[in-house]
Amino acid sequence: MKIAKPESLTPTESLLSQLCDKLFLRLWSWPTPRKDDGKELCDLIAIFDDHVFIFFDRESKALRNAKKAVNVTWSRWKKGVIDKQVNTVNGAARYIRDGRPVFLDSRCEQPFPGVIPQSPIVHKIIVAHGAKEACETDSENNVYGSIGIIYSDTVNTSAAPFVIRLGRHDPVHVLDSFNLGIVLGELDTFHDFLAYITEKEQAIARYSWLDYAGEEDLLARYFMDHDKRRERYRIRTEETGPMLRIPEGTWKRFVDCGLQQKRREANKQSYYWDELIQRTYQNALDGTTIGASPWKGNDALREMAREPRLARRALSAGMLKSIRTFPRTQGMIPRFTFMSPLADESKMYVFLQYRRQDKPFDEYRHVRKNMLSIACGVVKNRYPSLETVVGIAMDAPMYSSFDGEDFVLLECEHWSDEDRAHYDRENEKLGLFKNALKTERRITDFG
Repeated sequence: MKIAKPESLTPTESLLSQLCDKLFLRLWSWPTPRKDDGKELCDLIAIFDDHVFIFFDRESKALRNAKKAVNVTWSRWKKGVIDKQVNTVNGAARYIRDGRPVFLDSRCEQPFPGVIPQSPIVHKIIVAHGAKEACETDSENNVYGSIGIIYSDTVNTSAAPFVIRLGRHDPVHVLDSFNLGIVLGELDTFHDFLAYITEKEQAIARYSWLDYAGEEDLLARYFMDHDKRRERYRIRTEETGPMLRIPEGTWKRFVDCGLQQKRREANKQSYYWDELIQRTYQNALDGTTIGASPWKGNDALREMAREPRLARRALSAGMLKSIRTFPRTQGMIPRFTFMSPLADESKMYVFLQYRRQDKPFDEYRHVRKNMLSIACGVVKNRYPSLETVVGIAMDAPMYSSFDGEDFVLLECEHWSDEDRAHYDRENEKLGLFKNALKTERRITDFG
């Protein structure tokens, strides 16, 4: 069944939708969802596993004449873009937590196609537009025109113009015209964005006072503090005390040191992984996929979408190298590549390329998928500690331009003697992995 995604209404909403389609991928990012009364729930909702991200995008022109009566125009802008939206986003979060239905259309005829978790972890995000030029004009120290943020227990007290004070309990995140693209662009996988949001929310809970000159500065601080033991980035201070303050220009210093550009260059090949997922899920939206609905339960592509950008970089490199080195010989040659997603020893990917030649498509496709399924079981037998094996199969790109792929998910944490014996027997018939390669890469994010 074909599913028509709603369209965003304004240019800023369209930008948000494009960024979220890239970050969460098209299947889990939906603009303008509706409540059961037909009214908009929010400007965009993204749902992945137990996490629900609610976005509100708001713009006001009240600061166009901010040179005159700055306090008055700032108060007017903040009331319309921030204060009202904090109440609205809190209401949307309650709606989701209450388990009420979500629809794609105002007539409530098209149910939300995904699964909304029963006990959702809701993250609330406001994107505020219309303050950038006024912020830059107000202070020559404001490098990019970003809005300053303070999280504290006293939310009703006034803050200086171009600074927003927010509460620490069940916090709301505020991005602006400048840093929206930076945050969603640098953290453009579900894993990476969630890791940042989670660490930020933990820092808000940990410090009674957290302030920064712009969200980009907080992001720079995050990237600059890597906990090697736990393999994660942190937001913290070496000093003891209840306060964390991040100065203006932290992001600029981070960019100027060259690491950000080096990371972006290294990540370019990783988007091959995203293209595989996006192409298949576009087919699901168009109603042209074969098999079960990708919105229900777990599947191979969801496992692929869980990978962080760094893992996608290594996995894409392994696949692309295997494609380039496919043997130049005759016959229907299967070639397997095993790939481990960095430090995760419980999961492995099996990449199968197959040269079809003149076999009828339906027959060939059946053989290819069967071979892939057996290969996943054989890999589990070879590596007993595996809990998940994901299979990806395609026509050898060196000999074919056909884009149809097969995907297999083998969840094998509980593996019986019967399972082992079955795949051993099947492997004896097919004689797989005579030309299998295993790729392992040790890379660092900014290395």
